[in-house]
Amino acid sequence: MNGQNKVSGVVLAGGMARRMQGQDKGLLICHNRPLVSYALAAMNPLVNELFVSANRHQDQYRQFNYPVISDAELSFDGPLAGILAAMQTAQHPILLVAPCDSPLVASMHLQRLLDALTSQDADIAVAFDGERLHPVFAALKTRLQTDLQNYLHSGERKLQAWFHRHSMVEVDFSDSQHLFVNINTPAELSAVEQSLAEILP
Repeated sequence: MNGQNKVSGVVLAGGMARRMQGQDKGLLICHNRPLVSYALAAMNPLVNELFVSANRHQDQYRQFNYPVISDAELSFDGPLAGILAAMQTAQHPILLVAPCDSPLVASMHLQRLLDALTSQDADIAVAFDGERLHPVFAALKTRLQTDLQNYLHSGERKLQAWFHRHSMVEVDFSDSQHLFVNINTPAELSAVEQSLAEILP
């Protein structure tokens, strides 16, 4: 990664986690580690700087030794607000995005997003599992920040709708749909822990 291909990264951990009884998902323990640590470990080798986007428990997130950023507004406006805050902080032209609650995704999967963004000269590369998009797994050009800011100021919040306003490429992950399981309930947390126990020491 050099020159114009330098990459900033953000792990999104700014939601309210209503289905987890309001617990901060990134800090939940999954297979003996906080959930957010999996995303940080997957992203770290691929980026030149890395942030955690968190609107609660910022001091706890700082213990992972990465800068913590928060949304401009304290109204929990969804992942686009976290992406905008990261774009405004990023020092590099590409932003790699991943959520804090999908611990099966590894560096090699995120690399596919970066490869697609550059090889196809797109504005946005987003994960597609063969059936649906997973828009919180994406690589984006940070120069889109003004358009995103205007979009949010208009009252819109829909992630996919904003993506489709730009030159977007779908990155095929139909061979590995299981990667994108995310954790929204205690039952899902238990199921993912079982999966991790099978593949990790």
